[in-house]
Amino acid sequence: MSSTRIKRAKAPPRRPSRAPKRRRSVKQSRLNMVINALPISPAQLQRVANWTIGIGLAGVLVLGAEVTGVTAKIHEEWAQAVGRAGFQVKKVEVVGADRIDRLKVYDIALAQKDRSMAAVELDDVRRDLMQYGWIKDARVSRRLPDTLVVDIVERTPAAIWQNDGRLSLIDDSGVVLEPVTVATMPDLPLVIGPNANRRAQDLDALLAEASSLKELLAGATWVGNRRWDLRFRSGETLSLPEGDAEAKAALAKFAHMDGANRLLGRGILRFDMRDPSRFVLRMPHEGQVAPSKIDDARAAADEVSAGQANEG
Repeated sequence: MSSTRIKRAKAPPRRPSRAPKRRRSVKQSRLNMVINALPISPAQLQRVANWTIGIGLAGVLVLGAEVTGVTAKIHEEWAQAVGRAGFQVKKVEVVGADRIDRLKVYDIALAQKDRSMAAVELDDVRRDLMQYGWIKDARVSRRLPDTLVVDIVERTPAAIWQNDGRLSLIDDSGVVLEPVTVATMPDLPLVIGPNANRRAQDLDALLAEASSLKELLAGATWVGNRRWDLRFRSGETLSLPEGDAEAKAALAKFAHMDGANRLLGRGILRFDMRDPSRFVLRMPHEGQVAPSKIDDARAAADEVSAGQANEG
């Protein structure tokens, strides 16, 4: 038996061991950082986003329906259905009307083309009513099945305004209520001239300084948009100065002089107090009035002169 030696190959050299690879750090986006910082969970945030999208889509659908007229058509069909069911405007009940023409209120309240209770626009009816001078305020409501209730606050007449040959009834704030004629004029003060109606409140405040003269007043003319001429029932005219304070002082002085010397009703034509340093009287000419009236007017003038001298 022969001995044979088996020669083994040399083992390959060992490769050096590789160091383990480092994991790359995953950087978060700013959006993720913001989401993680929120006090709600991502699931809750997703639900909120879903609701927001749903509401936005619903709004788009509603807007589209409005633009295309679908909503108006639905409302119209609904109003007609309500009307066919018997809920139609058949009566108008007016509350608080004393001087106002009720037929005018009925015409305004029933002017809408659609009489269905569901189609009547109460705000539109009220707006139309407020265009009527007599109405200071109004409230309109429905009373099912077929009645509109109109609750009115009327304006109170305070004077007659004469301008450009026309006569109009006005309230204390100068709002024109209705035209009047000489035959239908109520027993109220007459204010004359452009914008005199807007000065009615100022005239009331002026006359409050001389309540004894207020009942004797026949009319007042707003002159040059700056001052008053007062005309009394006995025929005289009192010219007051410009300015509220000056006019009040002059009228109070005139009321005192009339109380002391009885100036009104004695034939004097005009009292001029525009100049605070002078009190001017315009006397009648001979032949215009009876001689006794002229004498009485002169006597009144003498009394005024004597009174002013005593005051001086």
